[in-house]
Amino acid sequence: MARLKQAAAHVLLVSVFLCLNSSLNLMNKWALGHAGFRFPFLLSSCHMAFSFAVLAPVALLRGGEQHRRTLDRQWGGILAIGAFMALNIALNNISLLDISLSLNQIIRSAIPVVASLMAMLIESKVPSSQEAASLLVISLGVMLAVWQGALSGKPYAIAFCMAATICNGGFMTVSSKLMSEKLDVVRLGFYVAPVSLACLLPFFLMYELDAFSAYWPANRQIAAAIMLLSSLVAVCYNLAHSLMIKHISAVATTVVGEFKILALIVLSAFLLGERSEFTAKMTAGCVLALLGFGWYSQTKLAEATREQQRREAPRSE
Repeated sequence: MARLKQAAAHVLLVSVFLCLNSSLNLMNKWALGHAGFRFPFLLSSCHMAFSFAVLAPVALLRGGEQHRRTLDRQWGGILAIGAFMALNIALNNISLLDISLSLNQIIRSAIPVVASLMAMLIESKVPSSQEAASLLVISLGVMLAVWQGALSGKPYAIAFCMAATICNGGFMTVSSKLMSEKLDVVRLGFYVAPVSLACLLPFFLMYELDAFSAYWPANRQIAAAIMLLSSLVAVCYNLAHSLMIKHISAVATTVVGEFKILALIVLSAFLLGERSEFTAKMTAGCVLALLGFGWYSQTKLAEATREQQRREAPRSE
């Protein structure tokens, strides 16, 4: 019964995470692409500032002494998470200036493998050969599925995209390590938000300040609405994302993200009348990724069963 309740809780968490992830992606795509709010660094900075303001009343209920002890013990990890998060956003956005979207998505599809490597380096969690192979199959499948159009990009843009992918894996792995040491998701978000904000602001000042100064006077209402609504969704998504990392693991969270990408591709083809754009290469990629998802799930279930048997063995003796 306990395992059934845990499984139901995980299904609910994954469902909420996917809904919030899709909502935030759609909202950001609409704002940055269709509404004329072309200021990704400002938008991400607003998300961080709003998150800090919303989480502060809850986080500060714990008292200053507990915060002091936590920061004394974990300040390095908090700084690393904030920097990784900001650099992931900044480097990826800058890379999109001189890299095709298809190549960007192919590189980003390697996140499960990167997260697994980072978990080895940071948490000393060595995956089994079965798990490692399944992650590689998933990444390769998604790479094939998202491969559309020309693969072009300047060397610096490709390097920035790869660095952003590594930062994404680092952010998730260090978050997992800190939360395994009894740091809850609210305090994690509260501590990390100002660090990420401090890292993102220089990019806003360098790349967007002048353009936003010209945009704001004639678009105050729509700009304010975009910043407020997307920030509200972002704080909910960040909390769900942290809960996913804490309860399911950083690597499994990246696998869920890959599954979402694949599901969107398939649904677009069958529900939005885009079957003609569904090439043989995309079909092969989807099949390969699905095989990888099944392999990964079977591997994790087998590991969970063995762990359960190991825990129950002393009782039977």
